[in-house]
Amino acid sequence: MIRNKRAAMEMSMGTIVTIILLVVVLVLGIFFVQKIFGTGNKAIDQIDTQVQNEINKLFTQEGKSLVVYPNSREISIKQGETGGFGFSIKNTDRASHYYDYRVEVSSIPSSCSLTEDEANGLIALGGAGRVPSGGGKLGSGQVLDNAVLVKFDIPKEVPLCLLRYDLTIYRDGLEDNAQSISIDLQIR
Repeated sequence: MIRNKRAAMEMSMGTIVTIILLVVVLVLGIFFVQKIFGTGNKAIDQIDTQVQNEINKLFTQEGKSLVVYPNSREISIKQGETGGFGFSIKNTDRASHYYDYRVEVSSIPSSCSLTEDEANGLIALGGAGRVPSGGGKLGSGQVLDNAVLVKFDIPKEVPLCLLRYDLTIYRDGLEDNAQSISIDLQIR
């Protein structure tokens, strides 16, 4: 009987030690996951700030009403990855305006086996919208506070090819006030 109690006691101590070790590992795992994601968010915020600074620099250097970053208007994204471009608008008119925008594929080479719908489906974020968001208007000489990010998500099975997209800006939603610029996407 004493032997059974001793064995039961050793087994319960082993179970308690195992539970304590598992809890410690779980807490450390949660800590490291939070640390990793926190660092990732800070890096994204820094990139966003850098892109916004570059866009503001382009406005002052070039005196344009629409700027795209990267200013080469060429982006290269590997299969299975995401990437994109940013753009911003400056109201060069005397009156206040809102702006609608749309990004659509405009050129697909015959060597690329994508349809127009499939190419437009690669746009994961920012394919169309109105700026400034929230229903406001850009006053005369104002620039968007935050650049618009257009993001592409390229699946691994998409063929390697060069696609041209048009970014079209409509002032006050009117097509006769449209301004367009092309962006080349190289899938590698």
